[in-house]
Amino acid sequence: MNQQPRYSVGKKLWVLLAATLTLGTTNVKAQYYDSDKFVELGFTIGGSNLLSDLGGTGGKGMTFLKDNNFPATRLAGGVFATYHPVNFLGFRASFNYGRYYADDNLIKAKGGLEQARIARNNNVRTSIADASVMAIFYPTAIFIRAGEDMTGSFQPFVSAGVGFFKFNPHGQDPLTGDWVALQPLRTEGQGLIPGRDPYKLSGVSIPLGFGFKYYVSQTFTISGEVIYRKTFTDYIDDVSTTYVDPSIYATAPMNGSQRALAQRMSNKSVDIHGNGPLYAPGSKRGTETNNDAFYTVGITFGWRFGGGLNPWKNSTKCPVRF
Repeated sequence: MNQQPRYSVGKKLWVLLAATLTLGTTNVKAQYYDSDKFVELGFTIGGSNLLSDLGGTGGKGMTFLKDNNFPATRLAGGVFATYHPVNFLGFRASFNYGRYYADDNLIKAKGGLEQARIARNNNVRTSIADASVMAIFYPTAIFIRAGEDMTGSFQPFVSAGVGFFKFNPHGQDPLTGDWVALQPLRTEGQGLIPGRDPYKLSGVSIPLGFGFKYYVSQTFTISGEVIYRKTFTDYIDDVSTTYVDPSIYATAPMNGSQRALAQRMSNKSVDIHGNGPLYAPGSKRGTETNNDAFYTVGITFGWRFGGGLNPWKNSTKCPVRF
């Protein structure tokens, strides 16, 4: 009677061990989430731009992106935390900080209505710090089941919410070239003329955004995002209504040097030869019916935490990719 070779049992054990290791490796790579509830933390870096009375393009001054000056773009960034109760919806709390700039000298002369704004010869720069809470909706994620592997997929999204921001406009003194704080100078007679109250250096905004998110892995994402912030103030650039009579500063609650500075900053208009002021008191300085706005274009990096990661449960569902 033939005996079974003694090495056959050991061979079977090696085959079983190899199969176990292969299966275990496959399960670890699957990285399945038992729940689509998770928190995402991250930061944003990008560019910022101010949409205000100052600057713009040819013709009549308009609202929104028609009067956007790309050379005025400055740097902005921020941090955020987003809670996702479901895959297709998130609630983000964020803090952002950016520099903003606008200048009538950026307008390209075309011989039209823009000449009046060029002659105004005004500019502004300000930092803006804003905090906001936004809801983010991912429409295509509705078709993705909880726990699905999102690696390699693109997800478009839209967002909206409410924010609070602070600013402090500075303008360039035409005499010295120094940048000076504008709000204390009351350049449009705020607090000196009946009906014109001093403006606040803070306000409420309505952020509206859209973008695309790319899942590098289940735990790391990169997004491109544009956020437009509607505000309820026309004084981010310190320009809103009409020029005032410079004589009002003679009795303004300021010292002598501030009164002279306020007169210069209230009317910097010049003619084509650089002589001024060009515009008389009562002439249009800004458009008070159009409030200022600002926007950012950024790249966002996010890291996912939570969601019940189960590296030992293998998913057989096919991810939906867009």
